[in-house]
Amino acid sequence: MKARFGLIEVPRGIATAVENARLAEKAGFDWVGVADSQSLFRELFVTLGAIAQATGGVMIGPSVTNPLTRHPAVMASAIASVQELSGGRAMFGIGTGDSAIYNLNERPRGLNGLREYVLALRALLRGEATQFAGREIHTKWIAKQADDPVPIYISAEGPKTLELAGEVADGVICGMGVSPEVVKLTLKHIAIGAERAGKSLDDIDVWTLARVNVGPDRGALVNEIRMELASTAHHAFRFTQEGKLVSPEFADAIQRVQSGYRPAHHEDLGQSPNAGLMDDPEFLEYMTDRFAIIGTAGECVTRIQSIRASGMHQFLFTGFVEERAALIETLGNSVFPRCRN
Repeated sequence: MKARFGLIEVPRGIATAVENARLAEKAGFDWVGVADSQSLFRELFVTLGAIAQATGGVMIGPSVTNPLTRHPAVMASAIASVQELSGGRAMFGIGTGDSAIYNLNERPRGLNGLREYVLALRALLRGEATQFAGREIHTKWIAKQADDPVPIYISAEGPKTLELAGEVADGVICGMGVSPEVVKLTLKHIAIGAERAGKSLDDIDVWTLARVNVGPDRGALVNEIRMELASTAHHAFRFTQEGKLVSPEFADAIQRVQSGYRPAHHEDLGQSPNAGLMDDPEFLEYMTDRFAIIGTAGECVTRIQSIRASGMHQFLFTGFVEERAALIETLGNSVFPRCRN
């Protein structure tokens, strides 16, 4: 299988998001996703509309949104509009929700809520009327796109969510880590869910989420993405650590990060309050090894190829660093050409 690469853009400004998307497409990325956190960043679908007009080949879409802040009919209409504007390049990524809902003092609806939302959205994207929360809803104009529906991806970080993704989604964004044993377990759970729906793992478009930074000084690289690793510790293990291959010696450290995490500073650059939570050197190294691809270009290539040997071939990168454009260009010029096939 050919390696493919995506980039999550946090829209701190619409102009910079558009420019980064253009740069990512030029650098050889296959997918530009936009994060959804209305209290912290620019509006998701406004940003996607601008990116759709500024790019010509990359897949684009929410990476990811949630089932709480928009009614499924509103969401369907929005992403179908992006599909039209982009000439059929849209995808739709959704999870249970994180900073978008925590900054509203709301809480995730859980897997049952996510399932109900995804099934309703799928029907709407086929141009069908459907039931949601006990009421009939529709977005009849989308019937014109019924032959080319937007694919739905679920962001999943635990066994039950991975199985749900395999069962009801077209694709999955895997967030449980990139170590070989975690990749193996991740793929196993997706396959279980796919089998429930009469599918196989080959029918699911599987991507893994990875934190990334490239350069000669490993310590400086890790320090620059400490807030990303804090975000991961807060999010990936928030409901439970069970079934996620968590090293027992780090269970308490994870809980400390979770209890201290401040959603209002989600993915803040620099020495943010959340970055400060990663003050245990051993825990920081554990999180880096499990969730990040980091080092020189050659070291990143070796790491990517090792992950591919475990069965994961598609990578969705974050890399929320100050020199964002330089990182995008380095990945495109010095990493991707050496590990595409």
